[in-house]
Amino acid sequence: MSTPTHGLGGLKYDPSKKARPPELNVFIAFVIIVVAFELLGRIMVGDSFLFNTRENVEGMFNTARLSIIILQVATVGIIALGVTQVIITGGIDLSSGSIVGASAMVAMSFAQTALVNGNPNPKAIFGDWAMDLPVILPVLIGMTVGVLAGLINGALIAYTKIPPFIATLGMMVSARGFARWWSNGNPISFPTEGYNAIGRGMNPVIIFVGLAVLFHLLMTYTKYGKHSYAIGSNEQATRMSGINVDRHKVLVYVIASALASLAAVVVSSKGQTAQANMGVMYELDAIAMAVIGGVSLQGGRGSILGTVIGALIFGVIISGFTFLKLDAYYQEMVKGAIIVGAVVLDQYRQQGRARA
Repeated sequence: MSTPTHGLGGLKYDPSKKARPPELNVFIAFVIIVVAFELLGRIMVGDSFLFNTRENVEGMFNTARLSIIILQVATVGIIALGVTQVIITGGIDLSSGSIVGASAMVAMSFAQTALVNGNPNPKAIFGDWAMDLPVILPVLIGMTVGVLAGLINGALIAYTKIPPFIATLGMMVSARGFARWWSNGNPISFPTEGYNAIGRGMNPVIIFVGLAVLFHLLMTYTKYGKHSYAIGSNEQATRMSGINVDRHKVLVYVIASALASLAAVVVSSKGQTAQANMGVMYELDAIAMAVIGGVSLQGGRGSILGTVIGALIFGVIISGFTFLKLDAYYQEMVKGAIIVGAVVLDQYRQQGRARA
């Protein structure tokens, strides 16, 4: 049993009343969902969701399913890392899915190979000058689309004071229209081998994990992260303390859109094609991952680690319903219920803090 300790001015601190880290609560929810699918699998299909039950395959765990779970969420998870930072500052970004479509179309246009089976590329957008370029060029060109979109979003929100919902909604519609205009709605295919390699195998997971570690460090230990949390907690007080809030907001939206463009490169590389409707609903899935991971829609609270766990919860739900042979619309209904439940729980936490 813990003993209250006395501090300055007679204040008491009771260690037993210390709140658990939000990430721990999210992880507990993740474990409960995994256990639920394991039990349902044993009952409904007579197989294990998590463990290996095949005699001709070595290993305790079903590594194939675990790989699929991570791969399913890696691309949208990259977007969720940026969306998390936007929400922490008290904003929202509805444009990331459309930015994926626009960036994929532009990047693939400069990632094409000149010859297909010895013949000229039938899907070529530009001339020979844009063919067989070093892989870094289409990646940078595609990400430039995201940076420009983020600059527009951030500038509108920071300097014209348009609500983030409206500004990014406008970008969502405009970017989707741009993606369709770029090639008159036609898909763009036949990328170079170097571009294909970006989305091959577990590379999307490596990119996602690497970026998650990077932004976890940035949000935890740098001024960038501290300013982001301060703006989301109390923008007016942060502005009065001398922090350039407007410039920081622009930077946050630029980073979020750049990550959406990088996700576009990954998904177009993985599918070896770019289509104008790529990324539809990605923005909502990314927001859901962040909210499920404990990021408060009111701003000022949340973490990259929580979002990563939220992404894994998404992956487990998708893979779990497939494992149980249930139709996809059940997934959507359950995901919607979990999102609403996460927001309701956050509201209760906010009210609890207010009463305290």
